[in-house]
Amino acid sequence: MSLSVRLLGTAASRPTVERNVASLAIVREGETLLFDCGEGTQRQMMRYGVSFALSDIFFTHFHADHVIGVIGLMRTMSLQGRTETLRLWGPRGAQRMLKRAADFGMDRLTFPIEITELEPDERVARRDYAIQPFAVDHRGARALGYALVEDDRKGRFNPELARELGVPEGPMWGEIHRGRAVQLADGRLIEPSVLVGKPRPGRKIVITGDTRPCAATIDAARGADLLVHEATFGDEESERAVETGHSTAREAAAVAREAGVDRLLLVHFSARYSRDAGELGKEARECFERTIVGKDGMEIEIAFRDAAVAGAV
Repeated sequence: MSLSVRLLGTAASRPTVERNVASLAIVREGETLLFDCGEGTQRQMMRYGVSFALSDIFFTHFHADHVIGVIGLMRTMSLQGRTETLRLWGPRGAQRMLKRAADFGMDRLTFPIEITELEPDERVARRDYAIQPFAVDHRGARALGYALVEDDRKGRFNPELARELGVPEGPMWGEIHRGRAVQLADGRLIEPSVLVGKPRPGRKIVITGDTRPCAATIDAARGADLLVHEATFGDEESERAVETGHSTAREAAAVAREAGVDRLLLVHFSARYSRDAGELGKEARECFERTIVGKDGMEIEIAFRDAAVAGAV
């Protein structure tokens, strides 16, 4: 099952020639989820092949560089004749802010919108995954981070042992893999635990939005496959990071190390690093080696950690 992150904007506060402002898409088995929607996001979606046929946009907070692009995106969806409901999610204040965005320009949308205000730890459950918001620390704003957490997968079925035990290939294999015992023609009862291994964890992606390093991010990101953490400044601007409620690249790396994540993806760079954020990557890797410096259009594939095992199901 495919899972990827596409960066649509990696600049902080304002767009630059090289980078647009905050937005990213998670695409999971054809379903697209958008996180933040800064100015110009819809053009970035067209440029990098992200579908407009999405149903959910999650906002980390309502500073302009994270939300203003939703006005144009909704207008374009309307011009394209959309009729399906668009669900908008965010922290407290979402109803007031996003209703204004929907009404802006006096044009009536061709589709309904649903606006939901989320509290930290309020789980948005889907068929086989969930979006879990958590509180972050961004000065002057009610702000959330989000974790996409897949459900555990079934354990791996052992076909060789099944054949040795005389379990006929076909429906019985499926029953056992679904956790149901089966009875063979000779009367033996085969329990699932004999042929199916322990459940295997799904994947986890964590997105911080704007924040200072905080314990809530570390807790939410424990064992994550990918942590997308803001890195607005380098070491030389550490005081500025504190003043503005942001993080340095090194601080983001310290969070990744403490949480034991597999990879760290840095985003949300001050304009001074727009052309070359390599120094931020260098500072972060001194603390956490598996660091990626994000750039607009970058796509990160998230594989299952046991995908390399032959015969994985």
